Amino acid sequence: MFGKKKKNAIAYGIIGLGRFGEALATELARSGAELLVMDREEERVREMRELTENALVVNTLDKKTLTETGIQNCDIAVVCIGEHMESSILTTLNLVSLGIPTVIAKATSPEHGEILKRLGAQVVYPERDMAIRLATRLSNSRVLDFIQLSEKLNITKLSVPDALVQKSVVELNLRARFGLNIIAIEHNGQVIEHVDPNYRFCPGDILILSGSKESLSRFDRWIDKQE
Repeated sequence: MFGKKKKNAIAYGIIGLGRFGEALATELARSGAELLVMDREEERVREMRELTENALVVNTLDKKTLTETGIQNCDIAVVCIGEHMESSILTTLNLVSLGIPTVIAKATSPEHGEILKRLGAQVVYPERDMAIRLATRLSNSRVLDFIQLSEKLNITKLSVPDALVQKSVVELNLRARFGLNIIAIEHNGQVIEHVDPNYRFCPGDILILSGSKESLSRFDRWIDKQE
C-alpha cells in the first residue's frame, strides 16, 4: 500500500498511463515528487517502474481496490482515462468519496466534463487545450506559449515587440489599459519575478502575462498600431 514518505511532501496518484497520464507521471517523477501510478496494461506499468517504485497493475477501479493501493494517502489524484467515460466517472466518484483533497479528471467532451465537475473534480481537456494553445501560437507570431487556465484567465508568454522597447512598466500600465498583469519578465535568460515599475523593456525580453484572451487581443491590436 502506498504511503507518503515525507510528511510535508505532496503525493500524487495517477490513474491511467496513456499518452497524457504517462507524460504527466514522467514529469512529476523527474521533479522528485512522491508518486503512485496505476494502469491495467502491464507493459505501461513496467516502463514507469524505472521512474517510481509505486507502479501498479490494476484491473478494476472499484472503491475497495483503490483503497488497497493506498491512493487515499495522496494529496492529489488525477484520472487520465477520459476515453472510457463510464470508467472515468465511476473512478472519479470513488476517489472523491475516499476524501482525497484534490481530484483532477480528464474529460473528452463538455458533457463529460460537466458530470465530473458535479462529482467534485477539477476538469482538464488536454486535447482541446493543446489545440487552443497551438492555434494561438500559429495565429500570433509574438506568442511563444499560451496556457488556458479557465474561460477568463490565460497565461501568455510573448516576445517583447519593438514598439515596447525602452518603455517602462509603469508607462505602459498594462493592467489599467488592457486588463493584463505582468507575472514575470525574462531578461538575458534570467527570470525577473518581482518587476520594478520603472523597468524598461529591452530587445529580446520575454513577457509572461495573465489575463483574458480578449485582453490579449486588445493589447495585440494596440501593438500593431504602434509598429
